Amino acid sequence: MSVLRTELQASNNVKRVGTGAHMTFEKTGASAGRIVLHEDAFVSMLYLERRRAERAHKHFVLMLVDVKGAIADGQKNRTLSKITTALLSVTRETDIVGWYLEDQLIGVIGTEVGKAKPKTVQGRMLEKVRTAFTLALPQEKVSQITLSFHFFPEESEEGGTDHSANITLYPDLSRKEESRRFSLSVKRSMDIVGSAAALVLMSPVFGAVALAVKLTSKGPVLFKQQRLGQYGKEFTVLKFRSMRTDCDAKIHEDYVSQFIAGQVQGGTRDGEKPVFKIQEDPRVTPIGRFLRKTSLDEFPQFWNVLVGNMSLVGPRPPVPYEYKAYDLWHRRRVLEIKPGITGLWQVEGRSRTCFDEMVRLDLKYARGWSIWLDVKILLQTPGAVLTGEGAH
Repeated sequence: MSVLRTELQASNNVKRVGTGAHMTFEKTGASAGRIVLHEDAFVSMLYLERRRAERAHKHFVLMLVDVKGAIADGQKNRTLSKITTALLSVTRETDIVGWYLEDQLIGVIGTEVGKAKPKTVQGRMLEKVRTAFTLALPQEKVSQITLSFHFFPEESEEGGTDHSANITLYPDLSRKEESRRFSLSVKRSMDIVGSAAALVLMSPVFGAVALAVKLTSKGPVLFKQQRLGQYGKEFTVLKFRSMRTDCDAKIHEDYVSQFIAGQVQGGTRDGEKPVFKIQEDPRVTPIGRFLRKTSLDEFPQFWNVLVGNMSLVGPRPPVPYEYKAYDLWHRRRVLEIKPGITGLWQVEGRSRTCFDEMVRLDLKYARGWSIWLDVKILLQTPGAVLTGEGAH
């Protein structure tokens, strides 16, 4: 009997449960009509399965079978035939089997796993695959195969603070970044030059604002807050402090949760749409109201752009409690592109739009992003700031 070893593997932003299995096997028949998809087709099916799961609020599991070591000898085709036949024989007809990474990783998408706990699903699948491989392959081959399990939607542990995405579930995004490598390098160059120039040229304004904040209320000049960047990676955002230091964040947390759920009925004036920021917030200082109205409180974020946490243009980075209130499809706004100081919804809708529409504008920007689009948004931003439309 082989030894089964399960361990937690962490690498950069990737969270994955790696299950190394040493097992023994023989050929079994595959289900009629089923095929092993090539890499492009499998990645496309994984993308579609995520979208379907978002709409239907269903769960699925991605099992990756690392076969690189097992097929390294001269019997590659024969070994692969036995491995894929075994996988097809123990998976359901609705499950999807294909190459996640050609000649290295075979993927199995276990669709609609229901509400069963991940450990339960993993245990059942592992037992089936172990039995099938033990019948199909010699022991030395089985010992060279490693399995890993990745569940969608991703759920943080109870009380956990790590919201980073398991990028293994999003190979299409890494492919898109690869195809945009040159354009993204240009975008980063624009970020560095633009933020550095803003920090130098606006330094007198920064000094005046800092002095005004210090003289009108007790506390530090800068307000530091944890936000979520691309792929849910946490970073510290900087703003000029616009509130008192003895404030209860629960007020904003409750408001944001209600706004995201569409439970905020309207603004303070007749016919005014609900806004993402609390209007007439009692926690805001008099100078803070001016800073928010003119967006001067956001200017220290040029430092966040300079160090690479943010971009000049992109979706606004959410606070962790905001992210927890997101629907599944809302989470895509922190996956598909780096957050920014200004963005499409800031110039087209600013704060005056429902949250779902804000997310749609962010996703529209991510899908249609180009250097020229960034330039247009940057040119429109001063007008949006000067009019103060939707700012609070």
